[in-house]
Amino acid sequence: MPSLTSVVGAATATFSAALVVTPRVLIGPTGMPDTAQARALVRALGARDVVIGLAMLAAPGGRVRDLAAAARVLADCADAAVLPSAVPDRGRATAMRLSAAAWGALAFAAAVRDRRANR
Repeated sequence: MPSLTSVVGAATATFSAALVVTPRVLIGPTGMPDTAQARALVRALGARDVVIGLAMLAAPGGRVRDLAAAARVLADCADAAVLPSAVPDRGRATAMRLSAAAWGALAFAAAVRDRRANR
């Protein structure tokens, strides 16, 4: 059975690849202005998260996997702090903040559970 961290990493990589290919997956629901700059930003964030997700998926247990999960948590904290300012609607900005925080919390919880299970 795969580690929870690797499962979260696979989900991260899959969703993030969709952002690279089709940035409107994020732009549409958030109400961000659909501009070339916004699409470039979403693609860059997606590419970053594909790499982090693949690292979480491929990392051996222990410190290396912990570092990959920590990268995901820190990236999500940064996203939660900064990205909502690009969303004009306050309710959607809050949803974006909560979504980023939830992904980070999920990665953190998976890493902690794997560590406790010696996976």
